[in-house]
Amino acid sequence: MTFEQFNLHPHITTAIHEQSYSCPTPIQHQAIPHILNGRDVMGLAQTGTGKTAAFVLPLLQHLVQKPGRRVRALILSPTRELAAQTHDSIRALGRYTRVRSTVIFGGVNMNPQIEALKRGTDIVVACPGRLLDHIAQGHIDLSALQTLIVDEADRMFDMGFLPDLRRIVRQLPAQRQTLLFSATMPDEIRHLATDVLKNAVTVQVDHTKPVEAIAHALYPVPQHLKTALLKVLLKKTATDSVIVFTRTKHRAKRLAEQLNRSGFRATSLQGNLSQNQRQHAISGFREGAYQILVATDIAARGIDVAAVSHVINYDMPDTADAYTHRIGRTGRISRSGEAFTFVTGEDKAMILAIEQTLGEKIRRVTLPDFDYAKAPEKQERPAQAARTQPRPRAAKQATGENKRSVPRRYS
Repeated sequence: MTFEQFNLHPHITTAIHEQSYSCPTPIQHQAIPHILNGRDVMGLAQTGTGKTAAFVLPLLQHLVQKPGRRVRALILSPTRELAAQTHDSIRALGRYTRVRSTVIFGGVNMNPQIEALKRGTDIVVACPGRLLDHIAQGHIDLSALQTLIVDEADRMFDMGFLPDLRRIVRQLPAQRQTLLFSATMPDEIRHLATDVLKNAVTVQVDHTKPVEAIAHALYPVPQHLKTALLKVLLKKTATDSVIVFTRTKHRAKRLAEQLNRSGFRATSLQGNLSQNQRQHAISGFREGAYQILVATDIAARGIDVAAVSHVINYDMPDTADAYTHRIGRTGRISRSGEAFTFVTGEDKAMILAIEQTLGEKIRRVTLPDFDYAKAPEKQERPAQAARTQPRPRAAKQATGENKRSVPRRYS
């Protein structure tokens, strides 16, 4: 099947060819006809299956005939990165149309968003919190809305956005088309679908099993040797772009710094960054300035980089679903990829859960020339360090002379 069989507007078809889309992916093949026919759709598809184009293309088709300057479509995204990338997809696929899109998220000045809304827009791509701010302040009129799209609904639930999402839905016209996409279907999302969808069609593409183009491997290693093993793997493995996942933002920052000191081109993506810093990290990774992106799970969704060849789980994810979301960064849309996971003795239960999700046993790999028996490096205890410092003179201690108050830094 080709995209021509959807009978899309020529302006949209031209942009599709420029994006080098050859033929529809399974989720696009199943979802687009139903969306074009105006049906509500529940789409179950993991990251990397082409689901963004599955709703963007029919949405543009609906809007291209009568472009206006009132908000007729709302796309809700769980993260700023995903919202920005969805907005970019709309601009790329709709570049020859007169359809306008505006992206709204927190962490940046509201004024440019307010101005864009005043100028008029057909589509708003938004994160729930900032959208509610605009609604509360009267900056946005949703009375003409025709289509609501909830992207990565399970991530919305994970991040605690379902109450905000329900508040937004109550502000929308009852007569509308609603599309809900999710990689997994926990009970909370099932209940949400029941509440917001009407006579919906369900399309499903291997939502419980990660894409088959990914090769999985487990690397047993003591916790204190993970960084050393990572450096060896990066040197020995032919990679394009690599995403390394850690459990905490502090570890992500520290690990990226260690990799840079060892000569790798690495950056981190974690919660302590400003929006400009986050965008700089993502853009640099996408454009090749950085080969390695060390990230927390905040980046497990929404990072759209086509050439990610490897995902490395430096820390084991908390759930099998989180594993699916992480490794969905590689093997995207029929490309091959590899997923390496570092495991310790504490990870046995999670390994079993992941293998049950995959439906197969994951191969264990050890490197023959790596010293797994190396002992942890001894660190000087604070008490010992304190004894090596010269004691301050009593007079200055008593008077506080020349003493400055230095703010404590938190990293």
